[in-house]
Amino acid sequence: MAHNNVWIVDDDKSIRWVLEKALSSNDVSITSFSDPAKALEKIKHEVPDLVISDIRMPGVNGIELLEQLKQYSPELPVIIMTAYSGLDHAVSAFREGAFEYISKPFDIDEMVTLVKRAVRNKTRLQEEKVEPQFFPDENIIGSAPAMQEVFRAIGRLSSSNLTVLITGESGTGKEIVARALFKHSPRSDKPFIALNTAAIPRDLLESELFGHEKGAFTGAASQRIGRFEQANHGTLFLDEIGDMPAELQTRLLRVLADGEFYRVGGHTPIKVDVRVIAATHQDLEKHVKQGTFREDLLHRLNVIRVHVPPLRKRRVDIIPLTEHFLNRAAQELNTEPKSLLPDTSDYLQKLDWPGNVRQLENFCRWITVMASGRDIHMDDLPIELKQLGESTVESGTDWEDMLRHWTDQALSQGGKNILDDVVPRFEKIMIEVALKHTGGRRQEAARLLGWGRNTLSRKLKELGL
Repeated sequence: MAHNNVWIVDDDKSIRWVLEKALSSNDVSITSFSDPAKALEKIKHEVPDLVISDIRMPGVNGIELLEQLKQYSPELPVIIMTAYSGLDHAVSAFREGAFEYISKPFDIDEMVTLVKRAVRNKTRLQEEKVEPQFFPDENIIGSAPAMQEVFRAIGRLSSSNLTVLITGESGTGKEIVARALFKHSPRSDKPFIALNTAAIPRDLLESELFGHEKGAFTGAASQRIGRFEQANHGTLFLDEIGDMPAELQTRLLRVLADGEFYRVGGHTPIKVDVRVIAATHQDLEKHVKQGTFREDLLHRLNVIRVHVPPLRKRRVDIIPLTEHFLNRAAQELNTEPKSLLPDTSDYLQKLDWPGNVRQLENFCRWITVMASGRDIHMDDLPIELKQLGESTVESGTDWEDMLRHWTDQALSQGGKNILDDVVPRFEKIMIEVALKHTGGRRQEAARLLGWGRNTLSRKLKELGL
C-alpha cells in the first residue's frame, strides 16, 4: 500500500495524531485537516486515494463533507467516524456513498485493515446519492456494537430490494427494523403491509395472504384482496415466519420464486412485484433439521440476515431508551416526563429485561402513570422488576460477546497470532485499572490482580507502563 495518499479530517488533534502514527508506519502518505473547509479547497486541485473524516465538526459536518467530496470524485472512498452513533448517521453516510461507518473509540488495527481494503476497492465505490431521511418514531436508539451492525445493514440495504430475514428474541424491535428498512428503501413511497403469521388462525392464513374469490368457501360472500396484492410494488413484512404451516410454506416459496399466485378458489394467476421482509424469534435452521420448516424456503428468505440483539446484550442503550420512552409516554398522557434517580438508573441497567425493548417501553408507560412524584425512586418500581433484579446474575457476558465479535472479525480479515496482540492489551488494561484503584500502590495492585509484586513489576516493564 506504499505511496497511497490518505487525508484525515477531524477537529480532534488526538485522533489525527493516532491515525497519523498508525497509518504512517504502514507506508501511507498522510495529509491532516482540522478544518473540513480546507480539505474542500484542496480537493479542487488534488484528489487523494482515501478520506477519513469525523462526522461532528464546526462549520461543515462529515456528511456534508462526504457529499461535496463525492461531487469532485465519485469513486473516492470515504470512511466516516463518529462518537455519536445513530441510525440517521449510518443511513446518511451510506446513502451519500461512504465506504464504511465506524464508531469511536475504534480499534486501530481494524482501522488500518479498513484503510487497506478501501484503497483496494476505491474504483468500485459508485453509489447513487439520495437525500437522507430520519424517522424519529422508529425508536431505533443504540450505541452498542451489536446495534451498530443493524444500522450498517440498514444503510447498506438502502438502495436495494433484496429479501431480508430479521432474527431476534421477542420484543427486540424486529418490526421497527423492518419499517426502517422499508422507509430507507427505493420502495418507501409504495405500500408497507405487515402480517403476523402467528396471530392469524391457521385456516384463515391462506386467504389472508393470497385473498379469495367469492364463494371459494363457506362464508366467502365477496372477493377478498390478500396481503400480497395489497403490497404490490411495495414491501410485505411477514412476522413470526417460523409459525407458518407447511402447506403455506410451499405456496410462499412459489410466490418468491415466480412472483405469481392464485387466490383461494381462483383460476387466474396474479402477478405481483413484492419485496418480502420476514422476521422470527425461532431458530429456523433447527426447524429445518426437525422437518417443520422448508430448507429451500429458508434459503429464499435468508438472502440478507439482520440480527437484532436482546436488551441484555446492549446494556449501554437501556438508559437512553428509557429516557426516550419516558418522554414519549409523557407526551401521550399530556404530563411532565418522569426522571430517573441515579440508583434507579443503575438498577434498571443491570436487569436482564427478558421481554426486551417492548417490556422496557411498557414499564415506562406504567411508571409514568403510577409514580407519585416527578422522580422515579426504587420504591416506585413494580414488583416484577424487583423480582427480576433478585434473579439477575451479572455474568459479564457483554464484554465476552464483544471479544467474541472482535475475534471473529480479526480472523475473517486474515489475522494471525492474535493472542500475541490481544493478551498484552488485556493485561495492560487490568493493570492500569488496578493501579487506579490503589492510587498507584503496586503491592496492593498486585494483590488485587492475584499476582506477586515481582510479577507485576516484570509486566510493567514488558508492557512499557
